Amino acid sequence: MDNRPIGFFDSGLGGLTCIPPLMKKLPDERIIYFGDTARTPYGSKATTTIKRFSAEIAGFLVKSGVKMIVIACNTVSATCVDELRRRFPQIPILGIIEPAARCVAESCTQEDNIGIIGTKVTIASRAYEAFIAKYNDRLSIYETSCPAFVPLIEEGIIDNDIMDLTIKYYMDDFVRGNSLDTVVLGCTHYPLISANIRRIYPHLRIINPSDIMADTIKRVLGERDMLADAPEKSNVFYASDLSENFVNMIDHILEGESDDARIRFLNFDVENGEEHI
Repeated sequence: MDNRPIGFFDSGLGGLTCIPPLMKKLPDERIIYFGDTARTPYGSKATTTIKRFSAEIAGFLVKSGVKMIVIACNTVSATCVDELRRRFPQIPILGIIEPAARCVAESCTQEDNIGIIGTKVTIASRAYEAFIAKYNDRLSIYETSCPAFVPLIEEGIIDNDIMDLTIKYYMDDFVRGNSLDTVVLGCTHYPLISANIRRIYPHLRIINPSDIMADTIKRVLGERDMLADAPEKSNVFYASDLSENFVNMIDHILEGESDDARIRFLNFDVENGEEHI
């Protein structure tokens, strides 16, 4: 058993969508989450910049005593997993793309037309396509980037016509032109607009990697005898810019899954190494 916390990080608040599934499957685990809200979005940044930011945050999580790092960001998972594993070999580091790709490969057939939506960096990396082909190279995969989704979600612009129009702008031709029946939410922010996508394209099967990630975490911790055994409940959520929207989104995403006593909000300046309550 290992009662140290699990570390999660994302470019912003999207990675929070990985937390409720984990709480359901592994209620005894503690969490340290870092959202780089001051420097979001990562999806349009240079790969060298993304690698530098990711190494800074992973180093902070390691110093915080986590037993595992979960990269709750498709962009980082597409570009930095191997490098982070080399930098921090002492703990397991999980990316979010491969488990989702394996789910696609195992649950879809040659009859399906599968669309991947994600950030520019994720789509340009073709990481989903490569991992899906690793497990099943007979599937029809189509990909497109949706760069405006993350900034709108970070601003809380979700349940309104602006978001619906943006979804249609990126996805109408993509869905219809490729006769899609399945879409993979290739960014952890996108589950926050899954209801919009489902309403606009009711025929689509939606695959959410945030849900799949919890099973992978449980398996890896179990194999290493690192599952927690009823620790103190003291989840911590860090942000490089602690905005009102970040706090509100934690309340929204974790509603019914956690209570206020288990959460502390801290502002952390990665570059200067300072914490502010």
